[in-house]
Amino acid sequence: MTQDTPTAVVGAGLAGLAATLALTRAGARVELFERSRLLGGKATSFTVDGREVDNGQHVILACCTEFLAFLEQVGMSDSLRMQSRFEVTVLSRTRPPARLAAARLPSPLHLMPSFARYGHLSWPQKIRVSRALLAARRDPSPAGDMAAWLRSKRQSDAERRAFWDPFLVPALNAPLEEVAASDGLFVIRTAFLSDRGAARIGYSMVPLARVAEAAAARAQALHVRTPVTRLERNGSRAVALHTETAARREYDGFVLAVPPRRLAMIGSESGGIGVDGLDAFHNQPIVDVHLWYARADSRSLLGNAGFAALIDSPVQWVFEKAPGYLCCSLSAAATTITRPERELVELCSAELTSVLPALRGASLIQGAATRDPEATFVPTPGLQRPGPATALDNVAIAGAWTDTGWPATMESAVRSGNAAAAHLLPRLARTGAQPAETLAAQPELAGAV
Repeated sequence: MTQDTPTAVVGAGLAGLAATLALTRAGARVELFERSRLLGGKATSFTVDGREVDNGQHVILACCTEFLAFLEQVGMSDSLRMQSRFEVTVLSRTRPPARLAAARLPSPLHLMPSFARYGHLSWPQKIRVSRALLAARRDPSPAGDMAAWLRSKRQSDAERRAFWDPFLVPALNAPLEEVAASDGLFVIRTAFLSDRGAARIGYSMVPLARVAEAAAARAQALHVRTPVTRLERNGSRAVALHTETAARREYDGFVLAVPPRRLAMIGSESGGIGVDGLDAFHNQPIVDVHLWYARADSRSLLGNAGFAALIDSPVQWVFEKAPGYLCCSLSAAATTITRPERELVELCSAELTSVLPALRGASLIQGAATRDPEATFVPTPGLQRPGPATALDNVAIAGAWTDTGWPATMESAVRSGNAAAAHLLPRLARTGAQPAETLAAQPELAGAV
């Protein structure tokens, strides 16, 4: 491959951005296409009433090694707030706050001291949860859904609401009755039963759009508001892409980092690219409610960690993004996403006030809701997730929904982009069609962020 090998990446979400980084590091000349005006896909930012907010509270764990490497490559590691050890405060209306924290013990013993003091479960319930955790280590290929697996391990509704649901429902963004047990146990084993530091929680302290912009800057050309409609084929290879404006450009390689429905459309318009089962994917929404308070007391509402989990609440997690600014995360939000913004703001403010006494004298200055109706795919039992290969030799696919071994997370997106680049690089022609001019030179295609 030469330094001038032209490659198109379609989709400027994290998957496409990761593929762009990997391809450019290997010497490819990448042109990046994005159908919207925003970069980052599901992990982006936009302005609401004059305030820039993320389209969801995206959280990573210390075990998300490829996403952490992605941040380092684009010079954004300092934007991440990461715990030095796993520690979570769990809030409830009916009991005092309880804490789960990692001790200086080998896994899985590192959680036992704080779990023994965890006030939201009785001792018999703690014993049953502990037995289920041990069973999770011994059950590599469970069948059925996660809720059925928990029932088979004698986990009651009380154990679910106080332990399993607060961690698994947000991680998988779906009711556990819909999630494959293998995916649920992957989360438990990876985060809590591997290294004692694996479950350390981190989140970006700058708008996620800054991360996406830093990654997109590595591409030779960036084209926003430029939907790609199809690929043009010549035998077993793609030779060009076509955009919504009917423009045609030639490339040696292609990465399609788009959701299943979009991929199905491009594939059907391209005469088929050999990726089946795309109609089996369905999504769950996420709602985030942003609340800004005026408080006389400037002390943190959520302690050093800056976040807390809630039980018996539609709000699963709350994050303190800045003094007085709280972001409420509502995962698997099918029953709340259609509610008016005013109702969502009132609901979340009431939920927080019920568990955070310091808010009861605070004045709510502003509230806003952000919604993603198709936030993540649901890893249902038996769902077949494709790898990066397609029927076309020089076309790879990427996305958090592809077969990365991870649920739909930022880690999965980055892993998919890296896998797509690794699949494509050996197949890129050493010589090929060279664009006579960059797409950025064409007014009907060029965009600016």
